Amino acid sequence: MAGSGHNTYPRSPIPSTASYDSSSVSSAASPRPQGMYDGGLMGASPRPTSGHQLPHLNMPSGISLGGHPFQNSYGPANTSPGPPGMDSMASNDSSSGTPGPSGGQMSAANMQAQKRAYRQRRKDPSCDACRERKVKCDATETTSCSECSSRNVKCQFTKETNRRMSSIKQVQDLEKQIAQIKRENQHLRSMMNLNESQMDLDSDGPQQTPLRLPEIGSHPTRRQRPPPPYDFSRARSNIRNYGRGIFKIPAAHRQLGSQAHFNPHRPDLPPKHMADHLIGSYYASVHMMIPILHWPTFQQEYEAVYKAGTLHGVPPVWTSLLFAILAVGVLFSTEPSIPRPYKGKEFIEISRKLIDMWNDEFVIDHARTAILTSVFLTEMNLKSAAWTWLASAVRISQDIGLHCETGPWPMIEGEMRRRVWWGIYVWDRHMSLELGRPLLIEDTDCDVGLPAAIDDHYIHDSGMMVPNGAPPLTNFILPIIHVVRAVSQLIKTLKSPIISPSTLATFDTHFSSCMSSFPPSCQLTAHEPLDPRTLAPICHLMNARLVLHRHNLTTSCPPELRSNAIEQCLRASLDSTNLFARAMALSSPSNLSATPFGPTANAMICTHIWRCTLFLLFGGLFDAALTCVRASSCIATLREVNIACGRNIAFFLDVLIEKRRAGGIAGSKGYRGERDMDEELVAYVSGDLQGSTDNSWVWQGSETGMNIGTVAGGNLPSPTLLGGAHDEGTGVLTDVEARDWGGWERVEYLVGVLAREQGGYAQPLPSRYPGSGGSAGRGPDRSSDRSKGNERMSITHII
Repeated sequence: MAGSGHNTYPRSPIPSTASYDSSSVSSAASPRPQGMYDGGLMGASPRPTSGHQLPHLNMPSGISLGGHPFQNSYGPANTSPGPPGMDSMASNDSSSGTPGPSGGQMSAANMQAQKRAYRQRRKDPSCDACRERKVKCDATETTSCSECSSRNVKCQFTKETNRRMSSIKQVQDLEKQIAQIKRENQHLRSMMNLNESQMDLDSDGPQQTPLRLPEIGSHPTRRQRPPPPYDFSRARSNIRNYGRGIFKIPAAHRQLGSQAHFNPHRPDLPPKHMADHLIGSYYASVHMMIPILHWPTFQQEYEAVYKAGTLHGVPPVWTSLLFAILAVGVLFSTEPSIPRPYKGKEFIEISRKLIDMWNDEFVIDHARTAILTSVFLTEMNLKSAAWTWLASAVRISQDIGLHCETGPWPMIEGEMRRRVWWGIYVWDRHMSLELGRPLLIEDTDCDVGLPAAIDDHYIHDSGMMVPNGAPPLTNFILPIIHVVRAVSQLIKTLKSPIISPSTLATFDTHFSSCMSSFPPSCQLTAHEPLDPRTLAPICHLMNARLVLHRHNLTTSCPPELRSNAIEQCLRASLDSTNLFARAMALSSPSNLSATPFGPTANAMICTHIWRCTLFLLFGGLFDAALTCVRASSCIATLREVNIACGRNIAFFLDVLIEKRRAGGIAGSKGYRGERDMDEELVAYVSGDLQGSTDNSWVWQGSETGMNIGTVAGGNLPSPTLLGGAHDEGTGVLTDVEARDWGGWERVEYLVGVLAREQGGYAQPLPSRYPGSGGSAGRGPDRSSDRSKGNERMSITHII
């Protein structure tokens, strides 16, 4: 059965190698495609090699960042605030080589003497001999006193008082050095234009939490569990019996209860040819990123069900899982005859009715179904519903103990428990970063190893066996995990009003390491066309990088950091645009066997393209912006959020054109260096940063709650997913709002208008990339027809 699965659904959409070593990428693999942009690898501007190294500063004399951390060493040049003459005493004491009594041997009289206040002393304390004879001592740093010389005795300073004063001098010198270092630190902070309160070492703010980014490939720290001292078999039996009804024993040791009380009506199976196509569509999209199914096992169960011709007798939770897979497959289907997204809504509704949320005996298929439902709702732009189902998936997985490494398990079951957990972990990080919400899974709660670097086709209960010459891993679960394991620290960092340059450099260095774990064809230095299905895994990384630097657009940041944030976001947008262009180049109409770009793009890609487009338009990089617009045009109405993104970009272009015609230079390359930015434009280009409760700034002092009133479309009935959503797929937009912005053709036209405005980027606009036309990849929708009339009207109005 594994072999049939291999033939039916080719596992690798890319030329894979056994080792993902970025050094194997050749810089001359192929000619550079048309439309590439000058953008560095992970932000090509020179940065410190260490994430903790501060940027170069012009320091005043006497202040240095290099060398030993304590520049002021002990010596004659360093005076002490203590009594004079201590330097002489310390040097003579050390040169004499006569040890004094230890502190623990001090007499009670001496201890009492230490408690007395110091009396006024002479400038130069006396040596031991002169103190005993009570005569004047004229010893210096280099010569003995005349009294000791005449008596031919050794002139030394070993008495308790002198030694005590020497110790006091050392403490005072240390205090002086600490005070000087604090003054230097304060001066550095002021030069970096950071608030003292944000950088104070005594602050409890999240910015001061040391970054602990995991090393690539490292496993989470395993907890130590107490070993059993003797045989507990009798105790286990009694606890199972007499603890029942009070508490549940750990999930790995539970006896699964019966679910016979839940026996819903089983639906009819969809036609086999449709189901085969949708299963393959799911495999090529979601399974590549989060392989939560053991594919050979699932295929055997799937074929057995269709061979029987009925779902009667099949567990409801498995049937629910099947229809959730079919629903997700509809969204990523390339078959025009399948009504998208209506058929997906129908399947997900069947899946919902077949899962018993009143159940108290969950199994791993419950967790799989919940996370796939969250994936489906995310693609439908129902983010709050998706967030709720994600929470169910997390709690179910924790209830059955997927977050802990227990066992021993059979080989397949143990590995799939790890993969389901890490798949849910990835989706939790993705949604938290995308929506600006708190994490549901803490890293300290992950007590389970990483998935094996091997495809599920090669995992058997007898062991893991890879045929000779076959690539061991063709999915992207491990590279994605390496990226999202830094999200918890990233979210903590995003809670600070300002992110320091050293912290930004640390994250950039980590993201560069994460990028090297992707296959060679996915590297930013590669030039060959990119399979569109590999774009979603890379966008996890590119999106995190953009969100990191975008944070410093907040009004809490000084102008220098805001300008740097714009530049870094532009670099990230240019790198992403190169990837979009390579992915569209492979899906040209002349290449009929290639995977089309539009159907393979998920909601995350749509929103990432939207963020990149805003920054590129703001920075006057119209060639790259056009590539992003044409990528969104390929997706068209296949994703609900893409329609809303197009409407937002059209509005942003209208604002830019209006401000340019009013005499401003917004939306040009020269504007990026302006110290006083247009705060309205910065708020628009920050995008969904204004959807964050912690970091948005435009809502301060505005209306809340009932004072807002009813928004358009707010009274639409939504008793179920099928009853509340529109057939044409507009998400939270009304039908009128989904059409009134004119479509992607109008957006492309407005980019040209902005580029031709005086002071803009006056070079001729490039021709379309092959296969990236405005109507390509639209599927069975009517957006092209319905947008032309509105586009013509809107263009006439603008001109």
